[in-house]
Amino acid sequence: MLGSRVPELRALELLAVVSRTGSLSAAAAELGISQQAASSRLRTMESLVGAALLDRSHRGSALTPTGELVVQWSAGVLEAAEQLDAGIAALRADRRGHLTIAASLTIAEHLLPAWLVALRSRQQQLGQSPTDVTMTATNSERVAELVAAGEVDLGFVEGPDAPEGLRHRLVGTDTLVVVVGPAHPWAQRSRRRVSAATLAATPLVVREPGSGTRTVLDRALEQLPTAPPALELSSTAAVRSAVAAGAGPAALGAHAIRDDLATGRLVRIDVADLDLTRRLHAVWKGGAHPPEGPARDLVAWAAAARPEKN
Repeated sequence: MLGSRVPELRALELLAVVSRTGSLSAAAAELGISQQAASSRLRTMESLVGAALLDRSHRGSALTPTGELVVQWSAGVLEAAEQLDAGIAALRADRRGHLTIAASLTIAEHLLPAWLVALRSRQQQLGQSPTDVTMTATNSERVAELVAAGEVDLGFVEGPDAPEGLRHRLVGTDTLVVVVGPAHPWAQRSRRRVSAATLAATPLVVREPGSGTRTVLDRALEQLPTAPPALELSSTAAVRSAVAAGAGPAALGAHAIRDDLATGRLVRIDVADLDLTRRLHAVWKGGAHPPEGPARDLVAWAAAARPEKN
């Protein structure tokens, strides 16, 4: 463990520059500090060493024999500090240069592309090189596993709650919308509305366990007798196609079916007394904040954009 008599690196750097320039004021100017600050650093270092390090005269500043020894001893320390600084800078540059993301399917397909475009635009405005992004689209449960294992830098999940054991930030909300194909009997009613009990008792086209969509739906219907699923599919696109073909009703994220509702490919059915709101979270492993660099920038942008429920 380092003792209490080791001077700070900035003070050692100052003494080394004085040795090279022969002037305290010139050293202060080179390091971008005031002469008063330079004198303060020198006095602190002399107090630690217990001896004068510099002789001042009208001709300039010269190191004392003790000062010359300190400069010699500190050369290796300053060189190591420079190497450490360069290594950290390289790590930061690598982190800024590449970002790995895992995202739930709804976020990956309908929200994340716009966030990434905004991130790249911001980097261009700041004169930064664009970040190389690798993205994995999977269900929310798998996203949490990848983040927890350290296989990706950042995750985005959907569901009633954030995954346990990970840091998280709410970046928006979304609502599941119950939909049927245009030929379904519910779509033929003058009032397209069913009760929560009716929905629960109807075989539905659902996502696989572990998806945020499935978790929200199961949580909403957990107090009601439910029918077995009509179909269980692993992607939102497959569910949409099956519902449009008449396989049965489904509950899908509003962002995912906006175009289908507009074209009439799917028909919205209102459900009484049923909360199908889901939260969208950014998740990461480690500190209280997302990893510094593009991951943190992306989370900040997503939270500012704040997609809300429809």
